[in-house]
Amino acid sequence: MTSNPTAGLSADEIAERDELAELAEPGETDSRDLYVDLDDLDEQFDDLGDDLDEDEESSDIELIVFDLAGMTVADGVVVERAFALAVERSGIVAVEALEPALEFVRDTMGQSKIGVFRVLAGGDEELAQRGNAAFEGAYAELVASEGIAEIVGAADVVKELHGAGASIAITTGFSPETRDLILDELGWHDLAALVLSPADAGRGYPHPDLPLTALLRTEASAVDAMVVVGDTASVIESGVNAGAGWVVGVLSGAHDRDALEAAGADAVIDAITELPALLGLRGE
Repeated sequence: MTSNPTAGLSADEIAERDELAELAEPGETDSRDLYVDLDDLDEQFDDLGDDLDEDEESSDIELIVFDLAGMTVADGVVVERAFALAVERSGIVAVEALEPALEFVRDTMGQSKIGVFRVLAGGDEELAQRGNAAFEGAYAELVASEGIAEIVGAADVVKELHGAGASIAITTGFSPETRDLILDELGWHDLAALVLSPADAGRGYPHPDLPLTALLRTEASAVDAMVVVGDTASVIESGVNAGAGWVVGVLSGAHDRDALEAAGADAVIDAITELPALLGLRGE
């Protein structure tokens, strides 16, 4: 005899059982399927999390700070020639001390020029100012007579990185007058959102003032969202001192790979055109 499945159940319990039976009609999901669906849902959330992490990584870089001299060609040669003329015109160092002074200029390439002249003048501020003025005049003459050019692809790299969502700042150890002379020659006044000299920030390289001022003025969220790029040890040290998330050396200027790495560069590239790929900001 077939047993009665409702035997011993109250009217309320029978009604509840019937409702559950209706929910489990053929074609509907049973409880075992629910466990499978939840597992699939967990996997989907994991995949979504990975995608969000990738998006977050790609947007980590908010600000890229370029050293102006590292984006131009033959600048180091012009600096040395301008310095030699400044020595001749100002008498800041004796002629017989020119070569050691030039070596000091090479070692401190990228630093505030007035700061360099203060060291060479032995603390004599009037002499340092006279030497710096002579240097700026000589530099302007050389740029006017011989011109100055960008490293091939530099402006395109800046535009590409800006297009990828990064703010761009250009910094330099030159005075605002010499800086603007270079920007005039290159037609770069509209290339970056911000252009800074030591006079705009406080101290020049290797102090952190220039990149940190760029960070504040562009309203980047954190120092590790900033990349500092330069071709001299002093620029690299500035980026390290500022706590930049990336500090990148470029082999286009006065200092070699060993010097840039010793200064603390996270990476050293041969040319500025390699930068977007290094930072993961090139759609290739």
